[in-house]
Amino acid sequence: MEGSSVDVPPYFLCPISLEIMRDPVTLATGITYDRTSIERWLFDAAHHATCPVTQRKLAPEDREATPNHTLRRLIQAWCALHEVERFPTPRAPVDACRVAALVDEARGAGRRQELAALREIKAIAAESDRNKRCVETTPGAVDFLVSVVRHHCATASSASRSAQDLLELSLDSPTSTSPPEEDALSVIYSLKPSKKSLLRILERNNGDFLDTLLHVLRRPSYRSRAYAVLLLKAMVSVMEPARLMTVRADVVQEVVRVVSDRVSAKAVKAALHVLCRLCPWGRNRVKAVEAGAMTVLVELLLDEGSRHSAELAVVAIDHLCGCAEGRSELVAHPAGLAVVSKKAMRVSLATTESAVRALHAVAKHSPTPAVLQEMLNVGVVAKLLLVLQVDSGERARAKAKELLRTHARVWKNSPCLQAHLKAHYPS
Repeated sequence: MEGSSVDVPPYFLCPISLEIMRDPVTLATGITYDRTSIERWLFDAAHHATCPVTQRKLAPEDREATPNHTLRRLIQAWCALHEVERFPTPRAPVDACRVAALVDEARGAGRRQELAALREIKAIAAESDRNKRCVETTPGAVDFLVSVVRHHCATASSASRSAQDLLELSLDSPTSTSPPEEDALSVIYSLKPSKKSLLRILERNNGDFLDTLLHVLRRPSYRSRAYAVLLLKAMVSVMEPARLMTVRADVVQEVVRVVSDRVSAKAVKAALHVLCRLCPWGRNRVKAVEAGAMTVLVELLLDEGSRHSAELAVVAIDHLCGCAEGRSELVAHPAGLAVVSKKAMRVSLATTESAVRALHAVAKHSPTPAVLQEMLNVGVVAKLLLVLQVDSGERARAKAKELLRTHARVWKNSPCLQAHLKAHYPS
């Protein structure tokens, strides 16, 4: 249509995209939209439940749009008459019955039927947000995907796949270049399961899905590990504190390894979210420190990555400084105190607050002469004085002032502190 002088009839245009409708569908309100646009509106993260034009609230049963075949044929005929872009007749949308049939066919069938069903469900989910919602809400579909992950992980962990096994797998799934468990994980992740679905996955089979994700995280495939940690992030976000306290140390270790290996930017952020969620509960701080998390987080900050990753890393360090082992590791790292101090007032107010709190924990619980002198030498004291002079949040200011007053005898009159900073030292 670009460059064309033809006037398009206004009723051919989608009220959302303002473009010609390829697949017009009508809501219960009587307003017609392009299917892609209205499904994105209804099924996006905000979960809109209204008709965009009338603003009328839609009941769940009213959110299924009806194809407007008459208008679609008019649009196709008009496009042919005016020699503009021609739109093919769209495929009928997938319904829950089709997805349920695929799941039923795969149950109790051989490997080939299982992989064929998996491939088709993956293709269905990739088509649209509506299809993703359809797969998630179809009884047994998510359970089937979880069973594929669990079964193939168990097979791979019990013994290395033989050449014959790999040959059979390639023959069963000639169009896929990734193992079935990776495909199933990618589909589960793409569905963005609801809290209810995630809890159901966790509760099934004595809650062993975390063990399944652990097997995947131990694999050499970065893609598989990325999907596993992204799913783990979703899982821990819905877990109760009592469950978070019992997370195994080797799960924490593999999460730390995702950050250490820089599996991908998205996977690293997900792993940092997992650490921030786990560390406040039980002995998870100690588990993380024993897994080398403090060193990994400091090295991540030294790499000058994205602002969001830096914020999450400082928050995680703040959590780890809640235990003696974490504080000891931060002090032991040659750049630990310096890099945490450096991130204060450079990323966000939340980062500044976490950085000051971590430094406060070190200086309060480990105030050895060597630690206090290092804080002076690497600029921690200067940064704390700067926090007092600018709008850095009340809690950060209060912690900084307390810390400066506590150690004024060592820091205030030190020749290492510049004269203009001494003038702002709190009395």
